[in-house]
Amino acid sequence: MHRISDEDAYKYGIETRHDLMDSGERRFRLICSTDGSSYCRTVASEKGAWQSSHYHKSVSEIYVVQSGWMVYAELKEEDFKLRVLREGETVSFAPFVHHNIYLSTEAVIHTIKYGKSEDNDWYASPELDNLTQHLSSEALLSI
Repeated sequence: MHRISDEDAYKYGIETRHDLMDSGERRFRLICSTDGSSYCRTVASEKGAWQSSHYHKSVSEIYVVQSGWMVYAELKEEDFKLRVLREGETVSFAPFVHHNIYLSTEAVIHTIKYGKSEDNDWYASPELDNLTQHLSSEALLSI
């Protein structure tokens, strides 16, 4: 086995990107820029928080809870759903399904995006943000 350098991987459209989000989340990404697929390991901050509600037109997403817990919110054709996921549980979202994620303190999740995508296939969902951003961890754990 031989290690592939970051430079060689980039020739195939593969790159890494790591970000510290404003919420304190740490995101470690492997991006396949040629087709829009990606993997992201997200480590939540020391304080639970919502991400930003969004949807995709071309890609699907799978979320896997590694540790801690998360809540997903889904808005699909006027149908609003909230569900708590614990370690080992998963959820997936098809294109055009508006969704948002709340991560508990120091939770770790994995996100996989797949499908053909145009550049930046991420669209804000202010209508779902209006339904989720005010919900606290205490309220979410009672669902």
